Amino acid sequence: MSQEPERKVDLERIEKAVGEILIAVGEDPSREGLRDTPGRVARMYQELLAGMSHDPKDHITSVFHEDYDEVVLLRDIPFYSVCEHHMMPFMGKAHIAYLPDGKVLGISKLARILDCFARRLQVQERMTSQIADFLMESLMPKGVAVVIEASHSCMTIRGIKKPGSAMVTSALRGIFIRDPRSRSEVLGLMNIDR
Repeated sequence: MSQEPERKVDLERIEKAVGEILIAVGEDPSREGLRDTPGRVARMYQELLAGMSHDPKDHITSVFHEDYDEVVLLRDIPFYSVCEHHMMPFMGKAHIAYLPDGKVLGISKLARILDCFARRLQVQERMTSQIADFLMESLMPKGVAVVIEASHSCMTIRGIKKPGSAMVTSALRGIFIRDPRSRSEVLGLMNIDR
């Protein structure tokens, strides 16, 4: 396990800030329905942003030497994150693939790595690249492909108000950039039965 210092969430400070927001919007934080709201919001942020204190390197421990040279794909992995621009949630599904070069990763670790990057203040574009770059550097496969589809509440319930829209981002590395046939294969596998 890596020894990155744990980032501690200051729950008391969040509670005070939420109390101030309630006052600023004209509410009474001492009213029965709101009395425990600052604490609930603080604990919610602690949970939603738990990835800030987790190191994705902790999940590269289940690597197995395997003579397998075809695409490994985990598709439709649900995730949620918090947009750093409005601090509102965005959620969707991720598709993570790699072409091994003598090593395969325990399958649940792909979902855990996704959560490490998703459970932070994020933007979808950065998160997509972070996952791809991390897997290339840590697993050293022949290639990595990450595609993320998400709905952003900052544009579905506020602002432009376009529910039902999905943002799609991709990050291709290694052979999936260089070889059009490999790229076509992995993207095709991500879209089977859709």
